[in-house]
Amino acid sequence: MPDTATLERLRWNKFPVLNDGFVCLVDVMGDDSAVVQAARVSYGAGTKKVSDDRTLIRYLLRHRHTTPFEMAEIKLLVRVPMDCWRQWIRHRMASVNEYSTRYSVAIDSMQTTEPDQWRTQSATNRQGSAGFLDPEIGGQLTADERAFQLGSANLYQDRLSAGVAREQARKDLPLSTYTEAYWKIDLHNLLHFLALRMDAHAQWEIREYATTIGRQIVQPLFPCVWEAFEDYRMGASSLSRLERGVIQRLMAWAAAERQAPPYPEAAFLEAQDATWRELTRSRERDECRDKLIELGLVRPS
Repeated sequence: MPDTATLERLRWNKFPVLNDGFVCLVDVMGDDSAVVQAARVSYGAGTKKVSDDRTLIRYLLRHRHTTPFEMAEIKLLVRVPMDCWRQWIRHRMASVNEYSTRYSVAIDSMQTTEPDQWRTQSATNRQGSAGFLDPEIGGQLTADERAFQLGSANLYQDRLSAGVAREQARKDLPLSTYTEAYWKIDLHNLLHFLALRMDAHAQWEIREYATTIGRQIVQPLFPCVWEAFEDYRMGASSLSRLERGVIQRLMAWAAAERQAPPYPEAAFLEAQDATWRELTRSRERDECRDKLIELGLVRPS
């Protein structure tokens, strides 16, 4: 188990997220040593040095040996807007018990948006955003949001006061309404959740929750696992067979032309995979280009 001081600092400490959300640790089973113990199938405490434990954890994560990480578990209490929760609950490898608005009165809180935080629709990604609206336009949107949320809250309360059943009175509450849930998950599936939801392509709201869980809770509880996770998942980049072929052709071109990196985009386009060549738009090609730019092999156009 983690040391007592760390547990006392974390347990039931509500780390704030968004305007009125939070995540907090309820309980934890295991620590770095639990992962190591499961991998070695041994209860002989003290038979290995801490440095050996770190090396083993890094090997396990690097080579995607997942079951040892399933031996540790974390239970969280979260408060999250319902639209964000819809994305969250898609990660099915967890035990969940959510606040019931059929049994209890809905939480009197909704996510709000500041005038400078209204995002514009991405032109290249149908499920994403890019940039922000002018704050002057955002100011009106925020005012409209507050009026709508107040109206829906008053409508809900009026229905309850009139004797309408909670299960029916709730039906017009907006998705910005906060819900709460206990969420218990093993470390392997939690790391998978964090890898997806801390990614820059994830929606900002759920990215805020994932980052808070990762940095504020998982990192202090599992420092060796977290270090390996950052090195081999968050900070890593994989190459497909097609991408390796692009690099090999690009290197051959560079050797023939005696060129040093970064190479011009024209060279990348010449080295691209044959299946991309006739495509006007190719996300796979764009992702390959972005990787090579990040590696310093291709010059941004």
